[in-house]
Amino acid sequence: MDTLTPHSYDCNSKAIYKWNHSMSTKERSGCPINLSLELFGDRWTLLIVRDIAFGGKKHFRQLLQSDEGISSRTLSERLQMLEDEGIVTRHDDPAHKLKVVYRLTEAGMDLLPVLIELGAWGGKHRHADDDLARFARQLKAGGSELIERKKEELRGRQA
Repeated sequence: MDTLTPHSYDCNSKAIYKWNHSMSTKERSGCPINLSLELFGDRWTLLIVRDIAFGGKKHFRQLLQSDEGISSRTLSERLQMLEDEGIVTRHDDPAHKLKVVYRLTEAGMDLLPVLIELGAWGGKHRHADDDLARFARQLKAGGSELIERKKEELRGRQA
């Protein structure tokens, strides 16, 4: 089966594809959910965005120290893909010549509501850490006002 169709979503189908960097440049359909999942359908990509947005991480080494245990190769591949797709930018760190700083673009910041909803859902329906689930509920309760404040904070970090 070479393409995904609306009828090929069952878990036993050969239409379940492993994440591949080339998928971000070769879309299988024009469905907006599909297009988004081709970019963010692996476990690492949104976690990197989470760590930049909510964890204050901006350097490769900081992102590598995530609790989820991403490998340096996977992190490097995902950061390159996120940069290629316009979700993050990469800049020389003025404080340290050998380091680079990763920042969310406006497209990356527009993922904040997605992350907040995922966190709220996981806090409600999964066995999440109590403190992290409470934080997720607080983020969701903050609504669009909190999202705009967070975007302003992220923009301020970039100045």
